[in-house]
Amino acid sequence: MSIDVVIAGAGPNGLMLACELALAGVRPIVLERLPERTTENRANGLVGQVVRMLDRRGLYERLGGDESPRPTPRYMFGALPLNLGPLGADNPLHLLPVPQLRIEQVLEERAVELGVEIRRGHELTGLQQDEDAVAVDMSGPGGAYRLRARYLVGADGGRSVTRKLSGIGFPGVTRDETISRTASVSVPPELVDPTTGGLNVPGYGLIPLNMHHRTERGGIFAFASFPPRSPLVTTLEWEPDRTDDGSAPELTLDEMRESIRRVLGVDVPLGPPDGPGPHLLRRVVGGNTRLAARFRDRHVLLVGDAAHVHSALGGPGLNLGLQDAINLGWKLAAEIHGWAPPGLLDSYETERRPAAERVVMHTQAQSALIAPGSEVTALRELFAELLRDRRNVRHIANMMSGADIRYAPGSADAHPMVGRWAPDLLLETEKGTVRLAELTRTARPLLLDMTPDGSLIEAVSGRHDRVDAIAARPRPTTAPSDSPSALLLRPDCYVAWASASPYPDERERDGLRTAMAGWFGAAHSMA
Repeated sequence: MSIDVVIAGAGPNGLMLACELALAGVRPIVLERLPERTTENRANGLVGQVVRMLDRRGLYERLGGDESPRPTPRYMFGALPLNLGPLGADNPLHLLPVPQLRIEQVLEERAVELGVEIRRGHELTGLQQDEDAVAVDMSGPGGAYRLRARYLVGADGGRSVTRKLSGIGFPGVTRDETISRTASVSVPPELVDPTTGGLNVPGYGLIPLNMHHRTERGGIFAFASFPPRSPLVTTLEWEPDRTDDGSAPELTLDEMRESIRRVLGVDVPLGPPDGPGPHLLRRVVGGNTRLAARFRDRHVLLVGDAAHVHSALGGPGLNLGLQDAINLGWKLAAEIHGWAPPGLLDSYETERRPAAERVVMHTQAQSALIAPGSEVTALRELFAELLRDRRNVRHIANMMSGADIRYAPGSADAHPMVGRWAPDLLLETEKGTVRLAELTRTARPLLLDMTPDGSLIEAVSGRHDRVDAIAARPRPTTAPSDSPSALLLRPDCYVAWASASPYPDERERDGLRTAMAGWFGAAHSMA
């Protein structure tokens, strides 16, 4: 059997990629070794640009969000508080506190709506590539079988079988001097601060809600609340002499209490969880920081943890991985449909590797800031001083959210928005007032013509099968100070071309045509 795309892994990244491909007219097959969705909750929410990206696919409200994403007024970096409120409209850091289990459920439901086939209980066992395709060997409930596909995408996690079978290296470092423990618990109501929701620990004091708290004993403690689920408590300790051969018994509530006592120096009267499950009892020794030697080997590509693993500090994993999938989806579809310009698929790694390297950098920096030792304490004091400067806070917020990403603008005189995420706009169209997010849910390229005469629409001529165009006027309250008169958006909502001229001249129009061809291929002949 020959198909276009096989995706190994039905986690969030694999399912997001499947949705993107299906929106672009490609029906992938998703293979998952687990017979049903996992009941283990690996993350408790989404952080960064991906929150707004899901809004632009119509998935934000499905996941329990409000009408539109709003930035959070506070967050943390290396267990140091980030006061984001003073940033106002410049605050790029968005949160959506929804468990990964729910994210997977919503993405799977959407993929099925779009006609994606998901095969559970099917495990990748081998692959062979030739000039035209990749042969994928599988083991399923009915026995072994083979698929022949134009492309195989590994979205199968940090221990990716796809990556290993393709021979792609995974250099990096493994650290084993830390132990993290997390448990779902119940907390006596009198310990919860009625104003902040934080934890009032007798003999210790108030511990902020949903924030990593570094103690004088050199450990980390966190108290997180996600109603109606039971609260979570987490500790991180440095135990360099401890070895773990994998045979240690599962974490118990007693062990969790003992770890908290070591970290805080006092007892916390925690009980077993009483909210809806699944409930978590997890111990993790050490961690990995690794980056795949390449994200593509001919007909095999990697997304998410298959391409990069790093510390979970700051919650960047799903922000990075889901945006990998959204970056790759339209490019892979263009290649399959035959209109991709040269080098488009290779730009997946060109663009996403630097994003991964940046996440690796700032998670390692955060790991350094939470470590024990007088030198680190001094570094934290200095860093806290730097965080009093609004500019530094904004820099870190942009970095953590991914808002500082700028893909290659193409030319030195390009508009400042080219290569950057398209701003949120409220637009007046002939069909009424709409948010930009409502125009991007089809995952198609979009020319947004905001010039007085709407004459740029004709630039789409010969590409109507793959590029949408709309004339609109931005509401002044939503337009940025350097508001453009026209935007050409890629399907992943990054700007491919922009103009600030009310009436773009022929040079700018040539630039638009060049950008159109460079990203979305040649126009059809009008003969």
